[in-house]
Amino acid sequence: MDFFTVVAVTLYIMTVIWLAYKGYKGTRSAADYLLAGRNAHPVIMALSYGATFISTSAIVGFGGVAATYGMSLLWLVFLNIFVGIFLAFVVFGGRTRRMGHHMNAHTFPEFLAKRYNSRFIQVFAASIIFVFMPLYAMAVLRGGAEFIATAFDIPMSVALMIFALVVVAYVIPSGIKGVLLTDALQGAIMAGGMLFLFIWTYASLGGVLEAHTQLTGMKKLVPPSLKNIGHQGWTAMPRFGWAAPGADPSAAQQYNLWWIVVSTIIMGVGIGVLAQPQLIVRFMTVKSQKDLNRAVVAGGIFIFLMVGVAYVVGALSNVYFYQHEAITCKVIDEQVLLDPGADGNSVLKPVPADADPEVLSRAKTFVAYRLPMDDPMSAPRLVLKTPGLRIEKNGAGEWDILRPGLIAIARTVSSNTTMKGNVDRIIPLYIQGAMPRWFGVIFLLTLLSAAMSTLSGQMHTIGSALGKDLFEQFKSGNSVLLTRIGIALGLLVSLGLGYLAGDSVIAVATAVFFGICAGAFLPAYLVGLYWGRPNHRAVIASMVTGFLTNMFWMAFVNAKTAGALGICARLFGKPCLSSPAWSATWNVVDPVVVSVPVSLAVLVIWALVDRPMDAQHATWCFSAGSASRAVQD
Repeated sequence: MDFFTVVAVTLYIMTVIWLAYKGYKGTRSAADYLLAGRNAHPVIMALSYGATFISTSAIVGFGGVAATYGMSLLWLVFLNIFVGIFLAFVVFGGRTRRMGHHMNAHTFPEFLAKRYNSRFIQVFAASIIFVFMPLYAMAVLRGGAEFIATAFDIPMSVALMIFALVVVAYVIPSGIKGVLLTDALQGAIMAGGMLFLFIWTYASLGGVLEAHTQLTGMKKLVPPSLKNIGHQGWTAMPRFGWAAPGADPSAAQQYNLWWIVVSTIIMGVGIGVLAQPQLIVRFMTVKSQKDLNRAVVAGGIFIFLMVGVAYVVGALSNVYFYQHEAITCKVIDEQVLLDPGADGNSVLKPVPADADPEVLSRAKTFVAYRLPMDDPMSAPRLVLKTPGLRIEKNGAGEWDILRPGLIAIARTVSSNTTMKGNVDRIIPLYIQGAMPRWFGVIFLLTLLSAAMSTLSGQMHTIGSALGKDLFEQFKSGNSVLLTRIGIALGLLVSLGLGYLAGDSVIAVATAVFFGICAGAFLPAYLVGLYWGRPNHRAVIASMVTGFLTNMFWMAFVNAKTAGALGICARLFGKPCLSSPAWSATWNVVDPVVVSVPVSLAVLVIWALVDRPMDAQHATWCFSAGSASRAVQD
């Protein structure tokens, strides 16, 4: 690290510590620790909501996905703003604040429990949060650690540990007040960093029109593996369609990418945000509806700067890597043939001169080169020989200039891997290669802010779920102390998952958790705000059904998650369930597309068939909420 980096990081950490100390000094009760005394400033609340909403999983993980799939992810920006901000604040936020204040609810599980008068609902919701939120926290940890490890050239394991310890060091003592204050600082840093990244990227690529024209013209460079599943270029939506029952699976794949992008990324995350416990609790931290309304504009602008920039820059990184990247080297051999194996997933091996035609047909051509600073006796580096590869002599004619002509995903491939790449490394590599060194430090602070703000909210939510919603249900105790213990346990679980996780997991883990929350919580949460009839039995049936439907789809139907979990393979001998009756297209449909409608249907039908909730309790929830609004507003 150079002097500027040391100074910038030191000042940042000192400011975070000071704000956390202010939060600690202002925390005198459980309401302060869990809800900031229900008196947070609207701008601070909006920045905290946005900074908690947008993390490194959006900037690093989904930015890398945008580099692979293209600008189709901009539909997720629309849903993030319209659903995650406008609908969340207008349709959900006001009533959540009024009911939450009146019912004296401190957490999302407690809110549902008091609304439906059920202890089981509180325990069940808290159990889902404590068991599955560490998966999302792991994605945030990995996103921050990916950039820290790349920027400072340290092992991933060390980066994970440092990052996790810094966050819990201020979350455990200061509670939600410290989280809100540090989130506001981190949100401001994130907005400034992403705005500069946006402007610099377009300026370095010749302007908006030129950059998009170049990206559109790169359609011919779409790899066959992506083209086969419907990729039509980085400025076009994937091919839309649905394979008929009994269709050839290979033919059905031409529609896979559309369903992956739309159902998993756009709908799974865009709709799942409404049921995120760490965001819902933010509504209960402000004093009045007027404050909530003032937060909408600030939140919308902030989200636009975060996800809009990340996805645009991610897609445009293909143009940078293809046209601007250069490697100063000595070219040793322009015809290095390596075999990825019959399955295309084996470690690359040299192809002998007398190889079979089948081996030669699948072999990949590399250029072997040596960097100037390398030991002359060291092993050469390899670059895949793509159609855009160019070799030039430098001015002195002593060294070659290798221009690989690689798209972003190929840029992350090293010499000992197959051509899959790691999407989680695209944005860090782009910042490291395309941006000035000083901005690398600013962007490090941006990512640290994004990751720390989200992780702090997650740790606080995990801790309150374990301490307030689980421990206190079976044994009375100090809510603050129990929450702090829960935060520490949540950190250990998330950190362990971070060490075990493989490559390209950030976006997937985020979408999985958002889907689980949507299936289990969203219908019960929405109906609870507007309809007084459903009793606790209808809600329990809805939540359990939504959760089990989501888990079944992940474990047995969705090919990506089922293959990763391996349960279906152990029970049925195949990665996921598929048959002519199902059609192969079902295997790429996200669980949220099925679990939310099923959960909502169960809730509505059960509520209509069963006797209604106790009228006195329902009237208390809604009429008291209106009275509370009159007092607060």
